[in-house]
Amino acid sequence: MIIGVSRALSSPSTVGRMLKTCLCRASTFVNDKKEAASVSETKLSSIHPTAIVHPDAIIGEGVSIGPFCTVGSGARLGDSCQLHAGSHVFGNTELGDGCVLLTGAIAGCDLPGCTVIGSNNRIGYHAVVGVKCQDMKYKEGDECFLYMGNNNDVREFASIHRSSKATDRTVIGDKNLIMGCCHIAHDCRVGSSNIFANNSLLAGHVVVEDFVHTSGAVAVHQFCHIGSYAFVSGGSVVSQDVPRYMMVAGDRAELRGLNLEGLRRHGFSNTEIKSLRGAYQKIFMPIGLDSSSFEDRMLSVEQTEELYNLPVVKSMMQSIRDSFQHNRRGICNFRNRISLEE
Repeated sequence: MIIGVSRALSSPSTVGRMLKTCLCRASTFVNDKKEAASVSETKLSSIHPTAIVHPDAIIGEGVSIGPFCTVGSGARLGDSCQLHAGSHVFGNTELGDGCVLLTGAIAGCDLPGCTVIGSNNRIGYHAVVGVKCQDMKYKEGDECFLYMGNNNDVREFASIHRSSKATDRTVIGDKNLIMGCCHIAHDCRVGSSNIFANNSLLAGHVVVEDFVHTSGAVAVHQFCHIGSYAFVSGGSVVSQDVPRYMMVAGDRAELRGLNLEGLRRHGFSNTEIKSLRGAYQKIFMPIGLDSSSFEDRMLSVEQTEELYNLPVVKSMMQSIRDSFQHNRRGICNFRNRISLEE
């Protein structure tokens, strides 16, 4: 059950009476004994006297709001949320059940649009989620949006911005670990179960699929696409797409083979890994003086039944081909600088 709690109704006794009234209205046909039991089992919210909670804010059961917190008029806090001292929820912002904002964390901002954060997310010390983007094309008054899934861990001083326009969204999936001082800019779309190590920076409109791992101090340029199970080595600057299952490293990151360790950890079979290696070698490691074009090598893999019949190989091939579609950047160069031109 979610109820509205004003700053003036912060004492436990007052909140208890209001909860009892709500339960009575919803339980007309329940006898007095059962009704009293329901009231005693209700989790009361705790609001510190120094917190500022707008009368129009909607607060769930068992919410804890600590000292010097701010909860704005458009805020909606689900059951069992915890706002530690000096954390703030601004604007049209929704927190799902069980979310935790640690000291200094900020969720949302007073802008048109909304920030929607799912359940069991943890926003670290002084992290900011759902604030105004840094895109110069953003126009004051435009709606902007951020949607985050469940069970994400956003660590200290990280920042995740809303979209730059009403027709787009910044989207974060589930179970991501976003380490300290990472930045996810406007209009990015991040999948699930990714790990972004400290100081990883995603510019606007970046797409990251599932199970991607970046090492520290990675920078990804605008409109790049990083495929599932890819690994980006520390200090890399990614200016073109990283296809699925691959590993890149270096300033202007180059392909360094398959992410074999990541594939093994995620349960890919020996047959799948062997087939992916065979396809990768045919495309990026031609033997001897093979002068065939990149497209010819791609076709060779697609025409090799024992390779292309496996779904993982088809997935990798499709990821490469998608990178050469309209408005895409192409893939990162191979480290021996084999030309990808036809």
